[in-house]
Parts: sequence; C-alpha cells; structure tokens
Amino acid sequence: MKPTLGVRGVHKRFTLHLRGGTQLAVLNDVSLDVRSGECVALVGPSGQGKSTLVKCLYGSYGIDEGTALLQTELGEIDLARATPQQVRALRRRDIGYVSQFLRALPRVAAQDVVAERLLDTQGGMADEDEGEDGLRVAAAREAACALLRRLNLPPALWSLPPATFSGGEQQRVNIARGFIVPARLLLLDEPTASLDAANRRVVTQLIDEAKRAGSAIVGIFHDEEVRDAVATRCVSLARETVPCPTN
Repeated sequence: MKPTLGVRGVHKRFTLHLRGGTQLAVLNDVSLDVRSGECVALVGPSGQGKSTLVKCLYGSYGIDEGTALLQTELGEIDLARATPQQVRALRRRDIGYVSQFLRALPRVAAQDVVAERLLDTQGGMADEDEGEDGLRVAAAREAACALLRRLNLPPALWSLPPATFSGGEQQRVNIARGFIVPARLLLLDEPTASLDAANRRVVTQLIDEAKRAGSAIVGIFHDEEVRDAVATRCVSLARETVPCPTN
C-alpha cells in the first residue's frame, strides 16, 4: 500500500533580491514517506529547512523540484504541482496545519476562529440565523468550545477576539483550529510552543488520538519530551541516522 505522503527529491531555493539575486538552497533532494497512523518528527539544528518543508507541504511555498504525492479520496495529488484551487480544497478536506503563530481575522471570536474551520470543511460558512445553517453553526461552536475547554482556555475568553490574548492562549486557539477536523495529513510546526506542562500533555493526547484515527503526521518538536512521546520515527533533513523512541 502506498504511503499517505511520499516525498521524493524535493528542492527549495529562495532568491535574495537584495543580494544580487543570490540563490539560497534550503531543501536539497529531500525524500521521506509518512503512512497512516505515523508521526514523523523532523529533527536537527535550526536552518536545515524543517519549517520550509512543512510550508511546502501546506502550499505556502512552492516546490522547485521533486514530487510530494498525497493520497486522497479523489486520487493521488502531487503537492508540488497542485493548482491554487486544489490547494484550497486540500486544506478544507485533507490537510490540517498548526503553525507557531495564530493568524486570525480581527474582531472574530475565538470560538468562531475554531468553528470556521469545521464549517468550511462542511461546505462553507453558514448563516446562524437561517434554519439548518443555524444548527450547523451551533454544532460547530459547540465542538469548538469543547476543544477550547479541553485545552484549558477560560470560557470568558471564548467570545473574545484572540488578538488580545497571551501567546499561550493564542496557541491553544491555534491548536483547537488545527485539530477540530480529522486530517489525512496533519502538519505541526512547534505546536507546544508557549504552552505550560498541563496543556503540553493535552496536545500529546490529541496527537495520539489523531494517529489512532489514521492521520499521517509530520511534526517539528523542539520540546524533546513531547517529541519522544508522540514520534514514531525521526527524520533529519541532513540525512543523518537519528534514534527515535519506539511508541
């Protein structure tokens, strides 16, 4: 059976326009497989391109060479050649992402930042004043609040915009948004940054639940305790052999 994600020979370069167009090679011939139920941790010193690879898989950066084949219900899609329309559809349906920083519209309540991801997966935003749409909104908010409660975000904050929250509070909203929809491919870039020990344990539980549900996970974890708890394999982009605990 094919892996959920098969990356072969991926290269990524950036052009430094302020330095005479110098080419900076960040990813060089990167290959890896990730199967359903696995959490592959990208490891190694800063500057090896771990976050760049995650952003390439999410479609934030283009891939210059190579392939990144994702198995979906609609067939195999090469993320290196996906159109913008395909990328948007994959983000709704197949790819989840937790970044280091929350990016949310101003004046949108935390519960709606999380619920919007679920509603988008169900076919777009709904009108809370219209019959069945109203029921969808209510159910999405209920699911969002359940995750925020689990992540120990105080209920008094759920109806407030997260722009004014602390870094740790914003990250919990970010995590809830990333996990509210089951993902075929789940991308995690420092998901436990800014979190206390209790919430790191909650995130560890969420990752384990996603693995059991069949997600293929690619993660960056500078918190070694979290990485050792959730990773099934570790991969260094410097092509070193890296020991990883067996879970």
